[in-house]
Amino acid sequence: MHESYEMLYILRPSLSEEQVQQEVSKYEDFLKEYNVIDLQTNIWGKRRLAYQIQRYFDGIYVQMNYQGEGTQVAPLERAMRLSEEVIRYLTIKLKKAASKELDSDVGNQEELEQSVDS
Repeated sequence: MHESYEMLYILRPSLSEEQVQQEVSKYEDFLKEYNVIDLQTNIWGKRRLAYQIQRYFDGIYVQMNYQGEGTQVAPLERAMRLSEEVIRYLTIKLKKAASKELDSDVGNQEELEQSVDS
């Protein structure tokens, strides 16, 4: 049975756009190996951290939403823990009602970002 998951991770702020895309692709490919479905990735960009993590005050936030069996969570978190590019990560299992709301929130997030850029 597929459960819905949301993962938010923070990359080092010194990474270039190309390096960020490589990291995102690496974790997307990792999840695809575990046959997750409905993978959605949203790169929030560089933001100020609420508090200093390691020696960083800023970080590049990336959100991934997907559905999977649950066997992918531990290996993915282990890979992130060993990566020098990831400074923090968090995975949560969404309830069924929250995962339906999330689909509409992703569209609202994109509209909000477009209006802020204008």
